[in-house]
Amino acid sequence: MTALPFPLAPVPEPDAAERGRLMFAGPVEFVKGVVAMEGLPPADRGEVCFAGRSNVGKSSLINALTGRKNLARASNTPGRTQEINYFALGESRYLVDLPGYGFAEAPVAVVARWQALLKAYLGGRATLRRAFVLIDMRHGIKPVDEEILTLLDRAAVPFQTVLTKADKVKAADREKVLAQVRAALQKHPAAYPELVVTSAEKGDGIETLRGIIAGLE
Repeated sequence: MTALPFPLAPVPEPDAAERGRLMFAGPVEFVKGVVAMEGLPPADRGEVCFAGRSNVGKSSLINALTGRKNLARASNTPGRTQEINYFALGESRYLVDLPGYGFAEAPVAVVARWQALLKAYLGGRATLRRAFVLIDMRHGIKPVDEEILTLLDRAAVPFQTVLTKADKVKAADREKVLAQVRAALQKHPAAYPELVVTSAEKGDGIETLRGIIAGLE
């Protein structure tokens, strides 16, 4: 069996790039923070979710995608976001910010509650089109990431790996990290076979990611 190479996602064609730009340039509103499945908004449109360990740069990436500095609140305290946060991209799509995982300072009972909510959401949201799993490019895929990837496999939720903070990694080290990520993803049948490399600070990969999200039916 030929292994998937997990190439970098190509820069979108002009039409696709424009669809992505328009989707994120339009109204983007915070809808609600959800702490239990019964609090989820109506499943009346497709949605994408962003998952990643604490301090991976998730809030910064969401802010870069939407062009809003403070839409998703970045925190210096890992694990502070305790809710599933819903944002509406106009009338067409929900963008869902999942609680960070892998935090060490939160109480055990709180962590267990967040993990249960995460599992329930990933396994039970029919309108979820794709999960984007954020991986810090300085560190690659860690054991704590493997847990969420395995959960996505079991829930049969397609996920795409997005590498963050690419500007913090020297060009000479990038291929080593990409090789580690590609090797780790071979074990995950739900992994979409393209990687996205991003920098929220420099804008790298933002157009590509917008185009991918806008192209999901």
